[in-house]
This record gives sequence, structure tokens and C-alpha cells, in this order.
Amino acid sequence: MKKWKEILILPKTTIIQTMDIINRSSLQFAVVINENMQLLGTVTDGDIRRGLLKGMPLDTPIQKVMNESPVYETSEKEPFYFKESMRKRNLKQLPIVNREKQIQDILFAEDVAKALQKENTVILMAGGLGTRLRPLTDNFPKPMLKVGDKPIIETIIDSFKGSGFTNFILSVNYKKEIIKDYFQDGSLLGVNISYIEETKRLGTAGALSLLDEKPTHPFFVMNGDLLTKINYDQLLHFHNETNSMATMCVREYEYQIPYGVIEIDNNRLLSIEEKPVHKSFVNAGIYLLSPDVLKFVPENEFYDMPQLFRMLMNNGENVSAFPLREYWLDIGRLDDYEKANGEFKEFFL
Repeated sequence: MKKWKEILILPKTTIIQTMDIINRSSLQFAVVINENMQLLGTVTDGDIRRGLLKGMPLDTPIQKVMNESPVYETSEKEPFYFKESMRKRNLKQLPIVNREKQIQDILFAEDVAKALQKENTVILMAGGLGTRLRPLTDNFPKPMLKVGDKPIIETIIDSFKGSGFTNFILSVNYKKEIIKDYFQDGSLLGVNISYIEETKRLGTAGALSLLDEKPTHPFFVMNGDLLTKINYDQLLHFHNETNSMATMCVREYEYQIPYGVIEIDNNRLLSIEEKPVHKSFVNAGIYLLSPDVLKFVPENEFYDMPQLFRMLMNNGENVSAFPLREYWLDIGRLDDYEKANGEFKEFFL
């Protein structure tokens, strides 16, 4: 990490002194504070050059050229919030302050990117037949259908990569060569990709029995036909915080009964509710599992993830639900595919 205290300067520091500090640090950036370590402003090489173009002499106090309204964040927030803030605003640096606006840290984009590299594995289920999407899947596996300008599963990989998850295992079966030829070892995307090859349908959990090496950290399992803006950092934090063996992402689903619903007691009419709306949580096809879960997965047998969760619950294990509030779409039918293409620009570009 950068020695951020070396780039803290006082308002009276001159332009020439600031230039020397910035050049020695190689960060092209300095932070202006008062004697109580409170943030007053920031200075970049560009700020200095603009001051010089205005004719300011080199002995001008740096407060004359500093940015008096810098972007900063407060220290009580979670680390993943800082990362997301930097990404959205395209920031190279981000001062972190306490409630008194005293500098606590300075984050730099390159260091955040390195720190984000996580050891957790992501397993993507990409072996299904996609029968409900025929004829589109006659020649392509469903995860390779393009939404926007790239395959569905590539968008999933990009979203995980953006949160620092770079180790992927793709479970493949139907037209697996298309997937393997496209992604290969993942190096062109800046990630690591290996493959599980199913010789028969094993379900979303049964394929885990084919893993050559068992994960040593909590690992993600996700269907390869989903589009979502879920925050994977928050999901991992929730899983660890709740000390769960398995966490299932759930989505609220509502449906309306198109009739008046009648409540009766024997032959006595008690109430009439016209076209009521019912709400339920449904499985969103995204899971976070601790390595010990694998001992509950039968070898080389068809086994779906709901079966695995029921087994864990029956065994008294700590199993959690993580409600999704972010964008989520299961591309299972042709109208879902059309919807995904219509919404892709709004949510993913």
C-alpha cells in the first residue's frame, strides 16, 4: 500500500514544495490538511499546472490552487462501498475521514484492485440444454446466447471480476466445445477458468462432486443464465457474518389471483377478497457455500441445489437466505431473452 502520510501537506505549503512532494511520491496527488489532520482539499498535478498557466508564482501557497470540494468517504462504511464508489466515479484516489473529517486513510485505485483479488472460487452452471429457448439453443448452449454484445455468461464473469473474484470453474455438458473454445483458460479476460465436464445430467449440486480440488474458502455457485446487479461483496460479508454453512439468494415474487378468493367455514361464507396479490420469496439461483457442504453431495448422482439445502436444514446446519433487491432476471424463455436485450443498456452499460 502507498505511504499516504507522505503526501499530506498544510495550506501554506508552496506550489514548488508540493510539486517536489508529488514527484517524489510518484502519485501525482497530495492532500491538504489543517494542523488537526482535517481534510481541507486535494491537489493533483493538473491543479498545479492550471495554476501555473494562470501566472501564479512557484511560492504561492497551495491553498490557492487546491480543490476545495474533494470527493471523500467516511470510515464507518464497509470496504466494498469504497471500491464501488471509486469505480462509479472513476477515481484514482479516495480520502477516508472520520466524523470530525480527520484523515484516516487514502485509497488508491491500483492498490484497491490488488486488495480486491479474492481467493473464493466461482462455479457457474453452464451445462443445461436450454430447451425452452429453442430454436435459439439448437446450435448454442444457453449461457453463450448474446445479450447486448457478449454472451450471458461473459457478463456474469465480468460482474464477479469487478468485485475481485477471478477464479472460475464452469460446469459444462451440452455443446461444451463452444464454451471451452470461447473462454479457454480465461487469460484473455484477466481471470482463471477451469472446467467440470458432466457426462450425464447431475443437477446444480451434483456437479460439485466432480471437483478435482475442494475449495478451501466459501465458494459461489450460480446458474449461467442469470443477469443480475447483485453486490457479491455484500453477499460474502453476509454469509460470513451469519456464520452460515450455506446461503441462498432469494427474490421476492408476487402474483395475482385473477378471481375473487372466497373464505368459507363449512357452508358459511366468511369473506370475499377480489383478485388478491400474493408475495413469496423464490430461489434466485445464486448460492454461497462453505467447503463443508461438499460432504453432503452424493458422488456422481443427479442432485439439485434445493435438495442439498433441504438436506442441510434437516441435518440442523445453519442455512441462510439473502434477499435480493437489485436487478435480477432469469433468462429461461424467449420473452425473458427479449427483455434482457431490451434492458441490457440500462443496467449493464
